[in-house]
Formats: sequence, structure tokens, C-alpha cells
Amino acid sequence: MAVQPLCQGAAPHDWLAHTGGALGLGLPLSAGAAIASPERKTLCLLGDGSAMYTLQALWTLAREKLDVIAIVFANRAYAIINYELKRLGVSSGPAALSMIDLTRPELRFVDLARGMGVEGSRVETAESFASELKSALATRGPRLIELALG
Repeated sequence: MAVQPLCQGAAPHDWLAHTGGALGLGLPLSAGAAIASPERKTLCLLGDGSAMYTLQALWTLAREKLDVIAIVFANRAYAIINYELKRLGVSSGPAALSMIDLTRPELRFVDLARGMGVEGSRVETAESFASELKSALATRGPRLIELALG
């Protein structure tokens, strides 16, 4: 949700979004957008927790050779669930909080993407992200960029 206002000054584009947290919709939605407009590049912005719900959509991107760049914001948590718990005023103990933590074992999205036929890279700085994004925008086909946060 925080990214949308930052895109308002970008070149003309369409913005497809879902309501609320709607965990897992991003990758399948990007496949549909790419199929509907194959002449256009599709960017999919999603969190690592959300990506875990429908990771198999990467295989569809590869199989159909869809022109999608999946940018995974890797904060190593089901952040939307934590946000909703706080919003509801729910106090969670260590056992509950460990269930929305994505560090044990560490997820390696580049390996997961490659295993499904999608080229991937992991970046940790704004400069390396800009370089990877520029490269992905210049080539056709599916690509995943894991953006490590924190």
C-alpha cells in the first residue's frame, strides 16, 4: 500500500490491486494481467509472506513466457497478519508471533524462482535494485527480484 503514492508521478500505467491484505493474489493477478496485455510489461509488487501463498504461479509465468517482473519485498514476516493483529488490538505471545515469522528456515526466493524456471536475483541496496530493475525492464520474460528489507 505504501508504494502506490510513490508511483503517481510515473509514466502512464494501470494499477491493479486487491482489497485489504488478500494474501497470495499478487502473482496470479500478474499472470492474468500479462495474458490480457502481452505487449505490455507487468510489474508485480508483493511481500514475501504473500508470495508464499501462491508461489506456484511462478511456474505459470515461466511456462507461458509471460513478461512479468515480480518484485518480492522480503521483510521475513507475514507482515499483513501482524498489522491486522495490532489493528484489532490483539496481544500475541511468542508462540503466535513465531508462526508469522519467515526466518526458520530462511526463504531463498531466487532459488525458489529458478526451480520453477524463472530467473531471479536478490538485492540489498537501492543501487543494486535499480540496476536489476533496469536489466529486467530491458528483457522480455518472467523475472523475480528479491528485495531484502532490514
